[in-house]
Amino acid sequence: PDGNVMIQFSGGRTSAFMLHQIIEANGPLHERVVVSFQNTGREFNETLDFVQECGERWNVRIVWLEYRPDAPRFEVVSHNSAARDGEPFEALIRKRKFLPNRVARFCTAEMKVHCASRFARSLGWERWTSAIGIRADEPTRLGGSSPRERWAPWRPMVDAGVSKRDVSAFWASQPFDLRLTNVDGRTPRGNCDGCFLKSEANRAALARDFPERFAWWVRMEELSGSTFRPAEPYAALADFVKHQGRLFDENGEWCQADDGECFG
Repeated sequence: PDGNVMIQFSGGRTSAFMLHQIIEANGPLHERVVVSFQNTGREFNETLDFVQECGERWNVRIVWLEYRPDAPRFEVVSHNSAARDGEPFEALIRKRKFLPNRVARFCTAEMKVHCASRFARSLGWERWTSAIGIRADEPTRLGGSSPRERWAPWRPMVDAGVSKRDVSAFWASQPFDLRLTNVDGRTPRGNCDGCFLKSEANRAALARDFPERFAWWVRMEELSGSTFRPAEPYAALADFVKHQGRLFDENGEWCQADDGECFG
């Protein structure tokens, strides 16, 4: 598109595929184009390594951003300095004094959408196009931006008819990949590890296999005195998993439809 463009890289295989194809189609990215990755601090290290490797192998600068509670409410970080224990997310919860949930998903709004927008405004951008990693086979995710937003959505993979089969075939042909389990083109541990939008089976698998990571979600509920999901405290799920073993299978439902991505 003409004008300023921000390519939203979630850290998953689908948005990485989108970035690669844009580079292939356009060559070295113009200075009016920014690739951004918004880190919440709840990503697996494999995701962070994947973002770094994509930038190095494809010779593209990826701007790493994190939410901050004070002005300008974002910070540019790097692979080395990026939060790895939910620090940006915890700072947001402490500022809001309550937890995000299915209805009030301010975690996505603040740590992803607004964080990227604030960075764009810091560059002097008044208007821009935002490239979003949604495939043609994800019709339920085709929402538009608010008329009040300064950015207009661009979904190049929808326009190109890209499906998860195309994405999977691409990564099968590459010399590197995201080192997280790929199940039928989906990544159950992608991005925000214990996201409340993920299924009970997925969250239970995290509690079973990575109890130290799941403990962060329990601690946030204790900190706020509330729960991410009504009447479904994470502590109760952790206790249930501890006593029931492998009752849950993570090959169940997923957070949204792709890579665990919870972007706008």
